[in-house]
Amino acid sequence: MVDVAVTSEEITRPQEQLAAKNETLEDYTLRYAPHSFRRWGPATVAITALGGIAYLADFSIGASIAISYGTANAILAILFAAALIFVTGLPLAYYAARYNIDLDLITRGSGFGYYGSVLTAVIFASFTFIFFALEGSIMAQGLLLGLGIPLWLGYLASTLIVLPLVIYGMKALSKLQLWTTPFWLILMAAPVIYLVSAQPRVIGDWLAYTGTQGYGGVSLAAVMLGAGVVLALMGQIGEQIDYLRFMPAKTEANRGQWWAAVLAAGPGWVILGAIKQMIGALLAFYLLSKVANSAATEPVRQFVSIFSDMVPAWLALALAVVLVVISQIKINVTNAYSGSLAWTNAFTRITRHYPGRVVFVVVNVSIALALMEGDMFAVLNNILGFYSNCAIAWVVVVATDIVVNKYLLGISPKLPEFRRGMLYPVNPVGTVSFLLAAGLAIVAYFGGFGSFLSSYPPLIAVFLGVICPPVLALATGGRYYLRSTNDGVDTPRFTADGTPSDQGYECGACNAEFERPDVLHSSHHGGVVCSLCRAVEPIGAR
Repeated sequence: MVDVAVTSEEITRPQEQLAAKNETLEDYTLRYAPHSFRRWGPATVAITALGGIAYLADFSIGASIAISYGTANAILAILFAAALIFVTGLPLAYYAARYNIDLDLITRGSGFGYYGSVLTAVIFASFTFIFFALEGSIMAQGLLLGLGIPLWLGYLASTLIVLPLVIYGMKALSKLQLWTTPFWLILMAAPVIYLVSAQPRVIGDWLAYTGTQGYGGVSLAAVMLGAGVVLALMGQIGEQIDYLRFMPAKTEANRGQWWAAVLAAGPGWVILGAIKQMIGALLAFYLLSKVANSAATEPVRQFVSIFSDMVPAWLALALAVVLVVISQIKINVTNAYSGSLAWTNAFTRITRHYPGRVVFVVVNVSIALALMEGDMFAVLNNILGFYSNCAIAWVVVVATDIVVNKYLLGISPKLPEFRRGMLYPVNPVGTVSFLLAAGLAIVAYFGGFGSFLSSYPPLIAVFLGVICPPVLALATGGRYYLRSTNDGVDTPRFTADGTPSDQGYECGACNAEFERPDVLHSSHHGGVVCSLCRAVEPIGAR
């Protein structure tokens, strides 16, 4: 007997499959990025990915922790966070570039399960709209200072300006990032070089600055508090991976370029990020003699001040506004794009309906606009300090599963799996590890374990994120990683050296062609279907 709910779902399936087909022909939302679409070389992919880290929030983050805890503590916090972000980001970046899947798809098969990773998809989506709001706030500050545009209108403008670009996906974004990156680098570097050369004593004075919180010299507690803010950026690796999944296959001919691109555009983003944070700390110190502490953390004021020493005031203001606008567009097209992928991933799995990625572009930027109008910039440290616990737990757990459970212990399958029906709904290895690491770190952050541990939530999240996955994998014998090892298609998904196969198959549901890693047999459709059409099949379909 046919269930009524299933029948009503079937009515909409052809329309949804057509929408999925059209959407994936652009950016392969929720799926493997095939050879046929990856037309860019390693250098182009790397530059495009690095263009997404042009955000100015780094300057605010560095400035705020330096003003609070002093320069020495801020530098140590930045270096500690950068080292941790690099180490955890490397295996994720390699896995994404090697197998051409995004971080959500990696998470599914790295300890979380098909539905378990919905939790981390929402965490990542939160990262994108939080930082969209931060960058939009910075742009609005620039428009207010330079053009007298009210903040509320600046927030709206910074939101609407990115929508046309994001809708067209990787093709448009690669061109935008390539053309704007050189100009952005010149505008960012020139005033810093001028300040250091014109006032060399400022470096010594800056290094001696002890901050406003009364720590005096170097303090481990201050370093960890500062690192907790910086580590909120750990989720940035997800945005880098949204570009890295379009890397060409690694071959003997391109091996050097391939690795250089993965290292630079993957975990290497944090090197430039750390430099920007330190520059922000320096510029804030320079501004303290001219403006209030809160204004010193605003990047637009930082650059206006230095540009004013170089050129006439009107030109200084114009250059600062141009820098802010370019930076905001470069990063917020990435925030909106990655956020749309994350929301679509979560929504489609929960509801088994695919409304299209563009719908969630609008959803993501609307949430960001609401945060901007609520003046989230005023509580930057609090928001990032809290959020970092979730970001750290997620990334560290996935990185640990790849390095330890897959490659050292051999419990977690090395080759990636992300398709519905091949995975258990929830894998306790990653899901429980994440909940323990994030949950206990958040409790510590709010003082639940006493005043001493309230300074060390990042270390708690890292420690549990490293220890729990192998312990739980050994305890469960790894049996919750794969629900099935046979997808019903005779040919292998990967070649002998682990490269995804480029053999094509026509999907029996949407009639588009997809490569072998992205298809499996469906009893519901009586043949081979793509992973997304499998994802929107009714409950109980096999």
